[in-house]
Amino acid sequence: MFDERYDLDPVAAMKAKRGPVQRLTVPLAKGLIVEHSETEWCGAVVGARDGYVQLEDFRGKVRTFSMQDGFMIEGKPVTLVMPQRKVARARTASGSFAAPQARARVAMPSRIFVEGKHDAELVEQVWGDDLRVEGVVVELLDGADNLEDVLRDFGPGKGRRAGVLLDHLVTGSKETRIADAIARGPYGQHVLIVGHPYIDIWEAVKPSRVGMQAWPRIPRGTDWKTGICRALGWPSDDIADIAQAWQRIRGRVRDWRDLEPELVGRVEHLIDFVTVDGANS
Repeated sequence: MFDERYDLDPVAAMKAKRGPVQRLTVPLAKGLIVEHSETEWCGAVVGARDGYVQLEDFRGKVRTFSMQDGFMIEGKPVTLVMPQRKVARARTASGSFAAPQARARVAMPSRIFVEGKHDAELVEQVWGDDLRVEGVVVELLDGADNLEDVLRDFGPGKGRRAGVLLDHLVTGSKETRIADAIARGPYGQHVLIVGHPYIDIWEAVKPSRVGMQAWPRIPRGTDWKTGICRALGWPSDDIADIAQAWQRIRGRVRDWRDLEPELVGRVEHLIDFVTVDGANS
């Protein structure tokens, strides 16, 4: 029969019970002081690539270690990981932060009106994402001369604003006289008319995008778009030639930075006008 007093090992009972080593996960950063556990090499992080980290000691000597090895920082065990890259928020062509994907909004009562097809295409290209998020529809006037009739049919009023973008809105121009008459009329407080100083929306594209220092000056009596095509050496015999020329110009526009600020600011103003709190309520 055995004596139970001798069944226990007193030395074994004094040994510390160890569990798995808890390691703190630390993203790599240049200059971070790290010690390699196995070799006791201590140095600052100077580089990392393909699962390896480079440590430079105080003498300037650099050694490379696998990031799967054990490391310590200030005596505490750590696991080194590559830093996560921040994902930049996508921006629209207008420079706004892109909204998350969402169902299309029902069109709001307020509208933005532009003179013609080319104006509408350029606004859609640069501000289309923003307009869809807000539910703003862009409609054509087919010329500034139709503005009064279009507004009469639209019926601006409380909660139903009209923003209008006109070409060549300068002192003494036909467009300016039309805008002044509308402002004095019954819809004035619910309509905002803005414009750029250019003869046509083409000219609101920075000339450098088409390989020019400045847009050519077209003599009076010559159709402006036709004159531009001729000055650039492009075909200009019919409507198809003009349409193709516009596609070439518009195709060089990447975002708002390729447009003159006189246009960018006016369009932003219109969007604010038709979407501000109370504009559609």
